[in-house]
Amino acid sequence: MRGRTARVPEQPGVTDVNRERGIAPGAARPGRGDAVRGEHTHSEAPIPRPVVQRASVRGQILDALRAALVAGELTPGEVYSAPVLGERFGVSATPVREAMQQLALEGAVEVVPNRGFRVVERGARELAELAEIRALIEMPVVLRLARTLPVERWAELRPLAEETARVAASGCRASYGEVDRAFHRAVLGLAGNEQLVRVAEDLHRRSQWALGGEPTPRCRAGLMADAAVHLALLDALGARDVGAVQALLQEHFSGV
Repeated sequence: MRGRTARVPEQPGVTDVNRERGIAPGAARPGRGDAVRGEHTHSEAPIPRPVVQRASVRGQILDALRAALVAGELTPGEVYSAPVLGERFGVSATPVREAMQQLALEGAVEVVPNRGFRVVERGARELAELAEIRALIEMPVVLRLARTLPVERWAELRPLAEETARVAASGCRASYGEVDRAFHRAVLGLAGNEQLVRVAEDLHRRSQWALGGEPTPRCRAGLMADAAVHLALLDALGARDVGAVQALLQEHFSGV
Protein backbone atom coordinates (compact mmCIF):
# COMPACT_ATOMS: atom_id res chain seq x y z
CA MET A 1 0.00 0.00 0.00
CA ARG A 2 2.97 2.31 0.56
CA GLY A 3 3.51 4.83 -2.24
CA ARG A 4 0.08 4.29 -3.73
CA THR A 5 -2.43 7.14 -3.99
CA ALA A 6 -5.77 6.45 -2.38
CA ARG A 7 -8.60 6.78 -4.86
CA VAL A 8 -11.82 8.46 -3.73
CA PRO A 9 -14.76 6.53 -5.19
CA GLU A 10 -17.12 8.52 -7.34
CA GLN A 11 -20.42 9.50 -5.77
CA PRO A 12 -23.59 7.90 -7.17
CA GLY A 13 -24.64 9.53 -10.39
CA VAL A 14 -21.22 10.94 -11.33
CA THR A 15 -20.74 8.47 -14.19
CA ASP A 16 -24.08 9.39 -15.63
CA VAL A 17 -23.28 13.10 -15.36
CA ASN A 18 -19.90 12.54 -17.08
CA ARG A 19 -21.58 10.63 -19.88
CA GLU A 20 -23.99 13.54 -20.45
CA ARG A 21 -21.05 15.96 -20.62
CA GLY A 22 -19.26 13.78 -23.17
CA ILE A 23 -16.48 12.75 -20.80
CA ALA A 24 -15.28 9.23 -21.39
CA PRO A 25 -14.93 6.83 -18.43
CA GLY A 26 -11.48 7.19 -16.85
CA ALA A 27 -10.84 10.59 -18.45
CA ALA A 28 -9.52 13.42 -16.28
CA ARG A 29 -12.20 15.37 -14.51
CA PRO A 30 -12.62 19.07 -15.26
CA GLY A 31 -10.42 21.33 -13.22
CA ARG A 32 -11.75 24.04 -10.99
CA GLY A 33 -11.70 26.52 -13.83
CA ASP A 34 -13.68 24.08 -15.99
CA ALA A 35 -16.50 23.52 -13.51
CA VAL A 36 -19.96 23.81 -14.92
CA ARG A 37 -21.54 27.12 -14.09
CA GLY A 38 -23.87 26.93 -11.11
CA GLU A 39 -21.99 23.97 -9.54
CA HIS A 40 -19.24 23.97 -6.96
CA THR A 41 -16.42 21.57 -6.24
CA HIS A 42 -15.60 20.13 -2.85
CA SER A 43 -12.97 22.85 -2.36
CA GLU A 44 -15.48 25.65 -2.92
CA ALA A 45 -17.80 27.10 -0.32
CA PRO A 46 -21.45 26.14 -0.98
CA ILE A 47 -23.72 28.83 -2.34
CA PRO A 48 -25.72 30.27 0.59
CA ARG A 49 -29.46 29.77 0.62
CA PRO A 50 -31.54 32.84 -0.19
CA VAL A 51 -32.68 34.85 2.80
CA VAL A 52 -36.48 35.08 2.97
CA GLN A 53 -36.80 37.14 6.11
CA ARG A 54 -37.09 40.45 4.28
CA ALA A 55 -39.91 39.21 2.07
CA SER A 56 -41.64 37.87 5.17
CA VAL A 57 -41.40 41.25 6.89
CA ARG A 58 -42.70 43.00 3.79
CA GLY A 59 -45.67 40.64 3.66
CA GLN A 60 -46.46 41.23 7.33
CA ILE A 61 -46.28 45.00 6.83
CA LEU A 62 -48.52 44.75 3.77
CA ASP A 63 -51.11 42.81 5.78
CA ALA A 64 -50.88 45.36 8.60
CA LEU A 65 -51.32 48.29 6.22
CA ARG A 66 -54.30 46.64 4.54
CA ALA A 67 -55.90 46.09 7.94
CA ALA A 68 -55.24 49.74 8.83
CA LEU A 69 -56.94 50.83 5.61
CA VAL A 70 -60.02 48.73 6.35
CA ALA A 71 -60.17 49.98 9.94
CA GLY A 72 -59.81 53.61 8.84
CA GLU A 73 -56.60 54.03 10.82
CA LEU A 74 -54.92 55.47 7.72
CA THR A 75 -56.92 58.60 6.98
CA PRO A 76 -58.01 59.13 3.37
CA GLY A 77 -56.28 62.17 1.90
CA GLU A 78 -53.40 62.08 4.38
CA VAL A 79 -49.79 61.59 3.30
CA TYR A 80 -47.69 59.02 5.17
CA SER A 81 -43.94 58.60 4.82
CA ALA A 82 -42.23 55.21 4.86
CA PRO A 83 -39.81 56.17 7.71
CA VAL A 84 -42.67 57.32 9.97
CA LEU A 85 -44.70 54.18 9.31
CA GLY A 86 -41.54 52.13 9.81
CA GLU A 87 -41.20 53.57 13.32
CA ARG A 88 -44.84 52.73 13.97
CA PHE A 89 -44.30 49.08 13.03
CA GLY A 90 -40.79 48.81 14.44
CA VAL A 91 -39.11 48.11 11.09
CA SER A 92 -36.93 49.98 8.61
CA ALA A 93 -38.44 52.14 5.90
CA THR A 94 -37.56 49.66 3.13
CA PRO A 95 -40.26 46.97 3.70
CA VAL A 96 -42.82 49.71 4.33
CA ARG A 97 -41.93 51.42 1.07
CA GLU A 98 -42.16 48.12 -0.81
CA ALA A 99 -45.55 47.35 0.76
CA MET A 100 -46.79 50.84 -0.09
CA GLN A 101 -45.72 50.35 -3.69
CA GLN A 102 -47.92 47.25 -3.81
CA LEU A 103 -50.83 49.22 -2.34
CA ALA A 104 -50.27 51.85 -5.02
CA LEU A 105 -50.66 49.15 -7.67
CA GLU A 106 -53.91 48.11 -5.97
CA GLY A 107 -55.19 51.69 -6.02
CA ALA A 108 -55.25 52.18 -2.25
CA VAL A 109 -52.58 54.88 -2.15
CA GLU A 110 -50.80 57.15 -4.60
CA VAL A 111 -47.16 58.16 -4.65
CA VAL A 112 -46.33 61.72 -3.61
CA PRO A 113 -42.77 62.45 -4.80
CA ASN A 114 -40.34 63.32 -2.00
CA ARG A 115 -43.07 63.02 0.62
CA GLY A 116 -44.49 59.52 0.75
CA PHE A 117 -47.85 58.01 -0.06
CA ARG A 118 -51.31 59.58 0.05
CA VAL A 119 -54.27 57.40 1.00
CA VAL A 120 -56.76 57.64 -1.85
CA GLU A 121 -60.01 59.40 -1.00
CA ARG A 122 -63.00 57.37 -2.07
CA GLY A 123 -66.68 58.17 -2.12
CA ALA A 124 -69.97 56.30 -2.04
CA ARG A 125 -70.16 56.32 -5.84
CA GLU A 126 -66.91 54.36 -6.17
CA LEU A 127 -68.13 51.90 -3.56
CA ALA A 128 -71.36 51.39 -5.53
CA GLU A 129 -69.38 50.86 -8.73
CA LEU A 130 -67.24 48.20 -7.07
CA ALA A 131 -70.35 46.46 -5.76
CA GLU A 132 -71.86 46.45 -9.26
CA ILE A 133 -68.73 44.89 -10.76
CA ARG A 134 -68.56 42.28 -7.99
CA ALA A 135 -72.19 41.36 -8.63
CA LEU A 136 -71.55 41.00 -12.37
CA ILE A 137 -68.65 38.64 -11.68
CA GLU A 138 -69.81 36.62 -8.69
CA MET A 139 -73.57 36.24 -9.12
CA PRO A 140 -73.54 34.22 -12.36
CA VAL A 141 -70.93 31.86 -10.89
CA VAL A 142 -72.83 31.26 -7.66
CA LEU A 143 -76.13 30.81 -9.50
CA ARG A 144 -74.52 28.23 -11.78
CA LEU A 145 -73.09 26.42 -8.77
CA ALA A 146 -76.52 26.54 -7.11
CA ARG A 147 -77.91 24.52 -10.02
CA THR A 148 -75.04 22.06 -10.48
CA LEU A 149 -73.06 21.54 -7.27
CA PRO A 150 -74.00 18.64 -4.96
CA VAL A 151 -75.90 20.14 -2.04
CA GLU A 152 -73.66 18.50 0.56
CA ARG A 153 -70.75 20.66 -0.59
CA TRP A 154 -72.43 23.76 0.81
CA ALA A 155 -72.48 22.26 4.29
CA GLU A 156 -68.68 22.27 4.22
CA LEU A 157 -68.72 26.08 4.16
CA ARG A 158 -70.95 26.52 7.21
CA PRO A 159 -68.03 26.82 9.68
CA LEU A 160 -66.70 29.74 7.63
CA ALA A 161 -70.11 31.43 7.60
CA GLU A 162 -70.46 30.93 11.35
CA GLU A 163 -67.01 32.44 11.81
CA THR A 164 -68.06 35.59 9.96
CA ALA A 165 -71.03 35.90 12.33
CA ARG A 166 -68.79 35.45 15.39
CA VAL A 167 -66.25 38.04 14.22
CA ALA A 168 -68.99 40.47 13.16
CA ALA A 169 -70.25 40.51 16.75
CA SER A 170 -66.87 41.95 17.83
CA GLY A 171 -67.40 45.00 15.63
CA CYS A 172 -63.81 44.89 14.32
CA ARG A 173 -63.96 45.85 10.65
CA ALA A 174 -60.42 44.68 9.89
CA SER A 175 -60.96 41.22 11.35
CA TYR A 176 -64.35 40.93 9.71
CA GLY A 177 -62.84 41.91 6.38
CA GLU A 178 -60.50 38.92 6.54
CA VAL A 179 -63.15 36.30 7.33
CA ASP A 180 -65.61 37.87 4.90
CA ARG A 181 -63.12 37.52 2.05
CA ALA A 182 -62.30 33.99 3.17
CA PHE A 183 -65.97 32.99 2.89
CA HIS A 184 -66.41 34.49 -0.57
CA ARG A 185 -63.10 32.99 -1.68
CA ALA A 186 -64.27 29.54 -0.59
CA VAL A 187 -67.59 29.89 -2.41
CA LEU A 188 -66.02 31.01 -5.67
CA GLY A 189 -63.25 28.45 -5.30
CA LEU A 190 -65.83 25.73 -5.86
CA ALA A 191 -65.99 26.85 -9.49
CA GLY A 192 -62.37 25.80 -9.99
CA ASN A 193 -61.30 29.07 -11.65
CA GLU A 194 -58.26 30.50 -9.84
CA GLN A 195 -58.13 33.66 -11.96
CA LEU A 196 -61.75 34.39 -11.11
CA VAL A 197 -61.01 34.04 -7.41
CA ARG A 198 -58.06 36.43 -7.61
CA VAL A 199 -59.93 39.11 -9.53
CA ALA A 200 -62.97 38.86 -7.26
CA GLU A 201 -60.87 39.07 -4.10
CA ASP A 202 -59.05 42.16 -5.36
CA LEU A 203 -62.40 43.88 -5.98
CA HIS A 204 -63.68 42.68 -2.62
CA ARG A 205 -60.64 44.06 -0.81
CA ARG A 206 -61.04 47.44 -2.49
CA SER A 207 -64.69 47.59 -1.48
CA GLN A 208 -63.65 47.23 2.17
CA TRP A 209 -61.38 50.29 2.33
CA ALA A 210 -62.70 53.12 4.44
CA LEU A 211 -64.53 55.94 2.71
CA GLY A 212 -63.17 59.46 2.74
CA GLY A 213 -65.06 62.51 3.96
CA GLU A 214 -67.81 60.59 5.78
CA PRO A 215 -68.16 58.04 8.58
CA THR A 216 -68.14 54.39 7.57
CA PRO A 217 -71.55 52.67 7.42
CA ARG A 218 -69.99 49.42 8.65
CA CYS A 219 -70.90 49.58 12.33
CA ARG A 220 -71.30 46.44 14.44
CA ALA A 221 -74.95 46.02 13.47
CA GLY A 222 -74.07 46.37 9.79
CA LEU A 223 -71.39 43.70 10.05
CA MET A 224 -73.77 41.30 11.79
CA ALA A 225 -76.45 41.84 9.14
CA ASP A 226 -73.86 41.19 6.44
CA ALA A 227 -72.73 37.96 8.12
CA ALA A 228 -76.35 36.81 8.53
CA VAL A 229 -76.70 36.85 4.74
CA HIS A 230 -73.86 34.31 4.52
CA LEU A 231 -75.78 31.82 6.65
CA ALA A 232 -79.06 32.44 4.84
CA LEU A 233 -77.27 32.04 1.52
CA LEU A 234 -75.92 28.63 2.49
CA ASP A 235 -79.42 27.54 3.55
CA ALA A 236 -80.81 28.59 0.16
CA LEU A 237 -77.95 26.93 -1.71
CA GLY A 238 -78.43 23.71 0.25
CA ALA A 239 -82.14 23.75 -0.65
CA ARG A 240 -81.36 24.54 -4.31
CA ASP A 241 -83.69 27.52 -4.09
CA VAL A 242 -82.17 29.50 -6.95
CA GLY A 243 -84.68 32.35 -6.60
CA ALA A 244 -83.79 32.87 -2.96
CA VAL A 245 -80.08 32.65 -3.78
CA GLN A 246 -80.41 35.41 -6.37
CA ALA A 247 -82.38 37.66 -4.02
CA LEU A 248 -79.86 37.19 -1.21
CA LEU A 249 -76.91 37.92 -3.48
CA GLN A 250 -78.57 41.12 -4.71
CA GLU A 251 -79.14 42.17 -1.13
CA HIS A 252 -75.58 41.27 -0.19
CA PHE A 253 -73.92 43.26 -2.93
CA SER A 254 -76.23 46.25 -2.61
CA GLY A 255 -75.25 46.46 1.05
CA VAL A 256 -71.55 45.87 0.18
